[in-house]
Amino acid sequence: MTLYQRLVLLALFIVSCQPDTTPVNPLNGVWKSLGSGRMMYIEDSNYHLYDLTQVSCLSNRISSIQEFGDALKVEKDTLNITIGIITYQYIRAEQLPELCFFDISPAKKEDPLYNFEVFAATIQEHHAFFDLNGIEWDSIYSVQRNKLTQQSTPLELFEVMETTLALIKDNHGFLEGDDALYASMEEQAEKLSAERGKHKEVESNEMESSIKEYGDFEIAKMVADHYLKEDKTKDSWLMQWGLMENNIGYIQIKAMWLFADLNLKKEAIEQNGYVSAYVDAFHELNEADYIKREAAGVSVLMEQIMKDLQSADQIILDIRFNGGGQDKVALEILRHFNGIDRVVAQEKLRMGNTFSPIQKIELKGLESAFTRPVFLLTSPQTGSAAEAMSLASLEIPHIKRIGSPTAGALSTALEKKLPNGWDFAISNEYYMGLNDQLYENIGVPVDIDMHYAKDRQAFFKSIANDLDKDKQLVLEAVDGLSKKE
Repeated sequence: MTLYQRLVLLALFIVSCQPDTTPVNPLNGVWKSLGSGRMMYIEDSNYHLYDLTQVSCLSNRISSIQEFGDALKVEKDTLNITIGIITYQYIRAEQLPELCFFDISPAKKEDPLYNFEVFAATIQEHHAFFDLNGIEWDSIYSVQRNKLTQQSTPLELFEVMETTLALIKDNHGFLEGDDALYASMEEQAEKLSAERGKHKEVESNEMESSIKEYGDFEIAKMVADHYLKEDKTKDSWLMQWGLMENNIGYIQIKAMWLFADLNLKKEAIEQNGYVSAYVDAFHELNEADYIKREAAGVSVLMEQIMKDLQSADQIILDIRFNGGGQDKVALEILRHFNGIDRVVAQEKLRMGNTFSPIQKIELKGLESAFTRPVFLLTSPQTGSAAEAMSLASLEIPHIKRIGSPTAGALSTALEKKLPNGWDFAISNEYYMGLNDQLYENIGVPVDIDMHYAKDRQAFFKSIANDLDKDKQLVLEAVDGLSKKE
């Protein structure tokens, strides 16, 4: 061996003895969620998210870890992902469950029994209100499962699942099929109509129903138009604002979503309608990023609104016809009426026979916040994220509530996808006040109760049929609460 060869071998030996200085990504590895039934595998810049039950492991999303941005952090070996107002926690796991490594055949993906078992396992492991609603799950599962066979049609499976959600009384539960299912439903409806002789074209308007039904956006606009003496609304179809008599500001908030700038294509809007195009666009985004965009959009709008109403002596926030959306949007709106950082709620997620650690929900203060008297109008149609606003308002002294208790559907919806591609969701969260009070089913209370009808159309019609009376009663309540201060 030459001297040169010996030197080369010596150099290789020295290099091989040096420790590997390549930085290790602390995110790499397998992570298991606390309360959401999810597993995440991270390898350098990419992640693979799975939905997990005792009987299934289904791929949810594969993408770059960078899309989470600052929403993802590791603290004390816990992976925290902030989505909206909730931080979801993941703990390290040694490996992915074996179920995650098995490919599901096309036939099994469509198997009605397998789809029902995945659906039922998700309910069993995560639905939060069995005890609250007095639900005997084992009995419901057995009866519903026995209605199905491997030969059951998609329509039969859908009907069994919808009935199951109704039986567990899930305020946030929903089930959405695919285009093929809805085409089948329409075809069946047409056949049934033909059999009953109702397929003939009606030539007289006398056959049409004379009963008027109102949409929530429709009745909201009627009220806002009637309330406002000076309408200052511009560039928004989701909010309407301005001044009433006696220098009272009024803000009508119709929804807690649809505020994000998603760069929707004109063709998509023309083909599917704005809302459908919007939904398709946000499903392409990481959820954390989408919700941040919602909050950013409503924040810009609120800055304009508060500028327009800065001289008002009092402000009425009307969310009586608001069915919800994103909690982050609701709290971003409320932030403009909150001068200091404060904890406004608590939440925990069901995970098997226990719950995840309690998480405090904080509302940030705003230096320029409107801290003169504020009156929040609610009703039994105030739902979901709009209820989150009402619940948080309990901790802000200068805000009072008028109307009727809210819908009582505060839990976050845990959204999942079935093997056949259908989407569904269940309530898996205890969303509570600071006194540990749970408002699910009973709704967030009010300071002055107008005793609105719980039936949607009965309530809407009571308002529409006498707008003057509605406005008078609200102003009397505002005056009464103002005199108590």
